[in-house]
Amino acid sequence: MFRTTKPRTAKTATRKTARRRTPLATAALLGAGLLLTGGAYTAIDSATTAAAAQGAAPAAASDIENGAALFGANCATCHGMNAAGTENGPSLIGVGAAAVDFQVGTGRMPMQANAAQAPAKPVQFDEQGISDLADYVASLAPGPAVPDEQYLQADGDAARGAELFRINCAMCHNVAGAGGALTEGKFAPELMTVEPVHLYEAMITGPQNMPVFNDANLTPQDKADIITAIRWQTEVTGTIGGNSLGSLGPVSEGLFIWIFGIGAGVAMAVWIATRPN
Repeated sequence: MFRTTKPRTAKTATRKTARRRTPLATAALLGAGLLLTGGAYTAIDSATTAAAAQGAAPAAASDIENGAALFGANCATCHGMNAAGTENGPSLIGVGAAAVDFQVGTGRMPMQANAAQAPAKPVQFDEQGISDLADYVASLAPGPAVPDEQYLQADGDAARGAELFRINCAMCHNVAGAGGALTEGKFAPELMTVEPVHLYEAMITGPQNMPVFNDANLTPQDKADIITAIRWQTEVTGTIGGNSLGSLGPVSEGLFIWIFGIGAGVAMAVWIATRPN
């Protein structure tokens, strides 16, 4: 005796499809997608961080020891004795030598007082002390290293660097690199007087509100071209087209036209109207 198979009806197919599309299955798919995306992002970020840290010469134990002593005396109050951070300062584990060289080498750290942003000020350590501090922090965990000299010579493609600067930097730093105001009392500093090494380090560490431009965003040669454009604009060309009016762009130029240009036109019209026939 043979068992006959019931034909698959539309109702049966709909019920099986509904079982496949339960909320649990949807949540599982979303979770798997988030895990895959997060894992891929972590792998890429780790790879770029490791690549940035490559090439740095190993620091001497004595330099690291001296850096630890300097850190304990000048930085641990805010960043903790083990650089793990406190309520007054962030963790420095994994920031790398480049972040320390930028922050300390521009005088931003040690910070004088809590404020919306740490401004540049006279440097408080000599070059050896800055290097030792950077070596100590770099010894805690891998992070971006101080850039190689070959990318700091300002001998790249200035035209390409200017294009990259306009795309990635000008919205905050002004197209002329003169800086500009941001929200909540913060600001983008001017770039004309910044050393090439600190320009590069800012791009790979993202200080303050600045985003991080790792090698996946801007290659080392891209960064070198941007530095070339900034140096060319500030050191080679000087001011193009007359007085820069503070390099503040259309605001200052518009005010100049309104006050002096239109004012001169009005004065001329009044003079013509009051002349005797």
